[in-house]
Formats: sequence, structure tokens, C-alpha cells
Amino acid sequence: MAAKAMKESAFTWEGLDRKGTKVKGEIRGKSPAMVKAELRRQGINPRKVRKKSALFSATKGKAITSTDIAIFSRQLATMMSAGVPLVQSFDIVGRGHDNPRMQTMLLSIKNDIEAGNTLADSLGKHPLYFDDLFCNLVRAGEHAGILESLLHKIAAYKERTE
Repeated sequence: MAAKAMKESAFTWEGLDRKGTKVKGEIRGKSPAMVKAELRRQGINPRKVRKKSALFSATKGKAITSTDIAIFSRQLATMMSAGVPLVQSFDIVGRGHDNPRMQTMLLSIKNDIEAGNTLADSLGKHPLYFDDLFCNLVRAGEHAGILESLLHKIAAYKERTE
């Protein structure tokens, strides 16, 4: 008998990071158990995982594509080059995007950064869109002080591999 394919849903979660700090966010997954496993893989001890109501979720609108991520990377790098603060850059890019899913994700990342998380850690909470390579490159850029340069390179790579 063939297994029935499970559809991904949006989940909200709360938990503790490796330092014991309370963190929360949104993630897409096929089940609460799979979401918890993914959060543990990211170093988060999940306390609450709830499926978002379709009424309140940002699942309306088109899916976030690789092109969206490439454009976001390019826009963020350009704003950083112009001296725009990181949090303000997320506001500008989020408001300027026509995809409600992308707006919701960027708001979530912005809130994580405002709460004191690094950009790499904040992006890592959205593994469907920011893989380990992306997050590790951002982390290296943050530590080396060359984040805007790396974001331009990530955008170019994403554009080539579409």
C-alpha cells in the first residue's frame, strides 16, 4: 500500500535556544513531530509547537521561490552597502514585497534580530528557504565583517542555479 503524501503546514513554535533563552518563530513542516525534530537539529529545545490556523497563516498567496530569496539577498546587500541599518532594511524589503508569505517571513526574521539573535541564526529558523550553506556563509560574513559582499555572492549564486 502506498503511503499518503503529507502536505506541509505552517507551525508556530516556542522553545529555548542553546543558551536557555526563550525563542519563538514560525516554520513549515509536515507534522508537529517533524517540526520538533527540525528545531532540535537547529539547537532549539521546543516547548510548544502548534499548527497555524489557515485563517491566520500567511499561506495565502504564492510560494516563496528561489528567485525571491536571490532578490532579497541582493536588496539586503545593497541596503547594507548604502549604510541602512539591518533591522530597517528588513522593514523596507518586507513592505516592498508583494508576496504575503515573504512579508511574514521577513517580519519574523526582523523580530528575531531585534530580540538579539544573529542574522544567521534568524535565517536558520526558516530552513525551507535558507539552507545550511546559506546560513553558514552569512555567519562567516558576520564574523569577518564582509556580510554585504557575501550576500552579493550568495545572490549571484542563487541566480545562476535557478
